Amino acid sequence: MEPTENIRPLKDVWLRPRRVFRALSTRPVGLVDYLLAATIGIGNFLALYRPQGAEAHAPVLEIVVQSVAYGAIAGIVGTLLMGLIYTRLSARAGGRATVPQVIHVLAYGNVPTAAAAGLWILSALLIGEAAFIDTPKTEVEGFPAFLVFVQVAVYLLLTLWSVVLQVMGLSEVQGFLVRKAFGVWVLGQLIWVLASLFLVQLLQLLFAGVLPHIAPDR
Repeated sequence: MEPTENIRPLKDVWLRPRRVFRALSTRPVGLVDYLLAATIGIGNFLALYRPQGAEAHAPVLEIVVQSVAYGAIAGIVGTLLMGLIYTRLSARAGGRATVPQVIHVLAYGNVPTAAAAGLWILSALLIGEAAFIDTPKTEVEGFPAFLVFVQVAVYLLLTLWSVVLQVMGLSEVQGFLVRKAFGVWVLGQLIWVLASLFLVQLLQLLFAGVLPHIAPDR
């Protein structure tokens, strides 16, 4: 086994995920896991706001503040719940990982998504409302329009890379072949989507006018 003292998880996970998850397998869930989970939640909240446009909600700064406040909590809670879901699913499929090991995979495997969320916040503060318009208006052109295009493209690419890292992480900690790990990942995502839809609708009832709607008005 490679010496763990040479591992720099936040950097090495991009290209050496198996090595990173082996090194993290004996460590408890720590502050970095929670910070990554919070950042992922913030990015998810920004993604919920975008298709509806900033003008449908509030000034951009308020959107960012709300995303940070509510998204951080949702990201941490969501990662912990997903850790339980994936641990149960993997155990039924013959996996061997513990909940902390799975949470490491979910948190560090989402480092690219967390980086994309940071870029999204930066672009929102730079170009304002244009960052939250699904189809930019004709007057949004030049540098803002280019930045919106780059922001969306980078977010999609980094999110896809996060999926690859998570699947490889599950394969490593559970002892699965990659195709089996991918199947478990997909099933876990489906379960989580259904559960999160219910939770979001409940939260929208409790905090009406604060959280973004995830479904169009009828």
